[in-house]
Amino acid sequence: MTSASAPKTLSIPQVLAFGAAIVTLSMGIRHGFGLWLQPVTQAQGWTRENFALAIAVQNLSWGFFGIFAGMVADRFGAFRVIVAGAVCYALGLFGMAHSPTPTLFLLSAGVLIGAAQAGTTYAVVYGVLGRNVPPEKRSWAMGVTAAAGSFGQFLMVPTEGFLISSFGWQQALVILGVAALMIAPLALGLREPGFAGGTVAKREQSIGQALAEAFKYPSFQLLMAGYFVCGFQVVFIGVHMPSYLKDKGLSPQVASYALALIGFFNVFGTYLAGSLGQRMPKKYILSFIYGMRAVFIALFLLLPLSPMSVYLFAAAMGLLWLSTVPPTTATVAQIFGVAHLSMLGGFVFLSHQVGSFLGAWLGGVLYDKAGSYDIVWYLCIALGVFGALINLPVREAAIHRGDALKPA
Repeated sequence: MTSASAPKTLSIPQVLAFGAAIVTLSMGIRHGFGLWLQPVTQAQGWTRENFALAIAVQNLSWGFFGIFAGMVADRFGAFRVIVAGAVCYALGLFGMAHSPTPTLFLLSAGVLIGAAQAGTTYAVVYGVLGRNVPPEKRSWAMGVTAAAGSFGQFLMVPTEGFLISSFGWQQALVILGVAALMIAPLALGLREPGFAGGTVAKREQSIGQALAEAFKYPSFQLLMAGYFVCGFQVVFIGVHMPSYLKDKGLSPQVASYALALIGFFNVFGTYLAGSLGQRMPKKYILSFIYGMRAVFIALFLLLPLSPMSVYLFAAAMGLLWLSTVPPTTATVAQIFGVAHLSMLGGFVFLSHQVGSFLGAWLGGVLYDKAGSYDIVWYLCIALGVFGALINLPVREAAIHRGDALKPA
């Protein structure tokens, strides 16, 4: 009977190819949103806080809906979730282009696109990886997929800058909406045989049991705290650095090139972090990443600002940008198994997105109040030190549930 049944897993090359393509598009589009801050606010007569709040809500919405997207993907497979996410992405980008008020802009750019990202990025795709890639290759595979998302940033940020300058900010968003729909057919490559017809594989724990176990485990809480730091730093820099550089007298092209360099070097950083995660404790990798972020941000603020200093900062931060993703998610899988990986990864990512919300929103609020981003830069340094310390006590060993509940 076993030989006659449908295969239980997808091939590793298929999972990596389609997962990487989906993350490339989804993450590539969202990494360029900072380029729209000044065109949108100037054209609509809004404040930077209006725009920043929408992007902050986007990150919070991404984290909130990511939990439920993860639950559905764990239970019924990722295919349906990714297709729904692609449709929401397109609708959100169309709405973002034509919102006449800050409230409608917040609902489209914030709530709808955030929900779209929940269904088309790491938590859902990593769940497929976890179920189809053996443990000895899992961290590496997650690094490959995260590197693809970084390549998307490298590819899409200059493309988005070109679209804005060539077609205007509104038409550029419509073009991206059409591109987002390409995610739907790519989802066919992640349609797992074990979930065919809506069937559900037998699991050792209920959702409630898995959540109770995770939230009672100190290392899960530490990973969530570290991911909060990651979200705050990367979203503040991604959203507000273009405006920060323009305020300092540098051309918009410098910001576009800087964001592209972050994406380019993050290809190597995420791949390296995923590969090292197979060879050494992942908590040390995470601690190093957060600590070095604090160092590079401090140097960026201390050294004279020039295009070259911006590019060097972007390259250094790029190596550390999304390199937290493979070791964090692989650690969750290593501790708790993969049956509920998308859901548990969604909860960890929610913490990341709470940090993202604050990084985007506080950047706008404090700029409008103080006329400067200095306070938020200093917060980024302090949080980097905190992130470096909070990951050191993490225990990576698989949790023991007894003979009846062995971790995957």
